[in-house]
Amino acid sequence: MTTDSNQTDAATATESTWQPRLALLVAATFFMEFLDGTILTTAVPSIASDFRVPAADVNITMTAYLVTVAMGIPLSSWLAERLGARRVFCLAIAVFTVASLLCAVSQDLTMLTLSRIAQGAGGAMMVPVGTLVVLRGTPKSELLRATAFLVWPGLLAPVLAPMVGGALTTFLSWHWIFIINLPLGLAAFIAALRLVPKTAGDGKRRLDWFGLLLTTLGVGALVVGLETLGGHAPGSVAAVVVGAGVLSLAGAVWWMAKAKVPLFNLSVFGTRTFRATSTGGFIYRLTISSVPFLLPLMFQDGFGWDPLKAGVMVAAVFVGNIGIKPATTPLIRRFGFKAVLVFASFASAVTFALCAFLTAQTPEPVIFGLLLLSGAFRSIGFSAYASVQYADIIPEQLPSANAISATLVQLAAGAGIAVGALFLRLFDATHLFGAEHVTAYKGAFLAMAVLMLVSTIDSLTLHRHAGAEVSAGSRR
Repeated sequence: MTTDSNQTDAATATESTWQPRLALLVAATFFMEFLDGTILTTAVPSIASDFRVPAADVNITMTAYLVTVAMGIPLSSWLAERLGARRVFCLAIAVFTVASLLCAVSQDLTMLTLSRIAQGAGGAMMVPVGTLVVLRGTPKSELLRATAFLVWPGLLAPVLAPMVGGALTTFLSWHWIFIINLPLGLAAFIAALRLVPKTAGDGKRRLDWFGLLLTTLGVGALVVGLETLGGHAPGSVAAVVVGAGVLSLAGAVWWMAKAKVPLFNLSVFGTRTFRATSTGGFIYRLTISSVPFLLPLMFQDGFGWDPLKAGVMVAAVFVGNIGIKPATTPLIRRFGFKAVLVFASFASAVTFALCAFLTAQTPEPVIFGLLLLSGAFRSIGFSAYASVQYADIIPEQLPSANAISATLVQLAAGAGIAVGALFLRLFDATHLFGAEHVTAYKGAFLAMAVLMLVSTIDSLTLHRHAGAEVSAGSRR
């Protein structure tokens, strides 16, 4: 009995100890998953040429990957509880790595698309399960430090993807976009075996099949519909698909609210700090996600810049993301979540409004500086939302909260591009800000600024000391 008690105490101590190396490992796997979501963009012409298909057809490989990741997240939460998080996380890395090899050796578009679906299945498990592993082993006082590690992949991957993909495609071939995942995946798998603590799964845990079906179909329909709306030829079909997705998710919520063993514990929404993720947090991520879409288009289509110049200028956003990162945790410690969220969203709205008044004649250092500030505010808000959402969540609710959060992040990213594209078409068609083509971007950025202010209003309704256990935790 004494031996068992000692083992339990040791396990508890291990689980409650902050492990930076584990957080860094999970962040690295996230980076691979995020990077592969967009890295193929620059390789589309090369892949189309090799497979002798129209370039537009290759887009199916990116859509299939993103849809699979989004649809797989709900199931991954149950798998982690049933089989154990360590086992599922290692399996996810293995699936992602093997699927990358299959992508690299694909001989036609069909094989590449199927391989990308398998890769997305691995990515769907890596995202929420990896986060769950870190969060379960992190005390509330160290939650800010843990989420600081987990946020950077989402900030860095979007700017590196075009550059890495372009360089590999230009100097080697598009196959190397996937080949580089092999040594990275192998190293991550070995590290996971050593760093991720063993946890026993609940072999008797039942799966809410109907809740899973409704949730998966709803998420898949929303992602596909948003991808279509954000494309060049949206129509009534896209609107119907989005509507079907919303209805399916509404049905899932209704079902899980009365199910004995629901897929997700919806009581997490009763926690105000977590609910901020699906209200102001969702709007914040949506508007922020539109920037990497709108800026390059405005610089090339509106200002007449070449892609390289536009890409370098947009990189200022991500320089600001990374540059401010060391200061985000001290800022939250000093001022608290509410003040930081209000500031980050309001400041972001101001930068959006200022972007609306940029022209081809605006001095480039001024544009770079504005985008640098925009990136810094973006990073502060991302870090604050990533931490505050778990501040008041109890351990029993953590799997559900984590899976729901991961799903909302995926949906917000797709919605940002779709909403940005819709605003562009709206102002281009109505000429509300003028007949010139570039004025459509002015309208889109102003609309995004107004939308961001909705997030600010939501943050203002938070309690003054929201998430204080986390923000006022360890101040080392």
